[in-house]
Amino acid sequence: MKVFQQGEYWQGRFKAMASPCEILVEVAQEAEARLLCEAAETEARRIETKFSRYREDNIVHALNNGAGQPVNVDDETADLLDFAHRCHEISGGRFDVTSGVLRRIWKFDGSSGIPSRKQAKALLPLIGWPRITWQRPQVTVPPGMEIDLGGLGKEYAVDRVATLLADGSTAPMLVNFGGDLRAVGRRNGGKSWQVGVELPGAVDSAGLKLDLGVGALATSGDARRFLLRDGVRYPHILNPRTAWPVMRAPRSVTVLGDTCTEAGLLATLAMLRGAEAEAFLAEQGVQNWVIR
Repeated sequence: MKVFQQGEYWQGRFKAMASPCEILVEVAQEAEARLLCEAAETEARRIETKFSRYREDNIVHALNNGAGQPVNVDDETADLLDFAHRCHEISGGRFDVTSGVLRRIWKFDGSSGIPSRKQAKALLPLIGWPRITWQRPQVTVPPGMEIDLGGLGKEYAVDRVATLLADGSTAPMLVNFGGDLRAVGRRNGGKSWQVGVELPGAVDSAGLKLDLGVGALATSGDARRFLLRDGVRYPHILNPRTAWPVMRAPRSVTVLGDTCTEAGLLATLAMLRGAEAEAFLAEQGVQNWVIR
């Protein structure tokens, strides 16, 4: 953890969830800023440890290796599974936490490695939230299927950290995990936080500059995760019903919401709507920025 002063506020930086993370805290004393930043890092790492799909000592691994037997989960995990269920329902099946198995064939590394339609179709029997038996507090994952909470984890972590910090201090703060942000309290003098959102293809990485007073911003896009073959760009947003990329999706969608979880969900759902992204966001009545 690095903590240093930036004008009127202190900035703490660390890396978690494969993303650069930073906490901005507008307080006078370094000691207070350091305590808040360290608390944020501790909470972020707790969430990463608990829900990462890359570990073999957490609840996600236990669920995915339960051999089709019921597994009891704690309240925090249960709340996330309830949310995943609601996301599946409101998205018409487009958002599905069982679609992580598609990473077996899709490697969005900027190369031309496109799997075949046959390979994609072969994985479809292993995808589908309705195939999961979920009756709180027990969940049963059929053999071969997986639950992957990565599509919810970073935004959830931002909200958890923001709530934790607000419970411990009245200072204005900004939580930023890999471009997913939440502002806690308006800055001294009523000023807003100035934030930048990366635009695909822009020379300036902070291509979109916004003022964020309170609330949250989340962005979904294919700036770094895509495949390219014969001039056709394949974005990393996959339709779990076809196991294939959503080909007419925007390059980037940024949404303003009350919480990062809400903003992130709407940004992802808009991407999953492809050509209908703008119409979907208009129906939601949220402020947004769409780049094609």
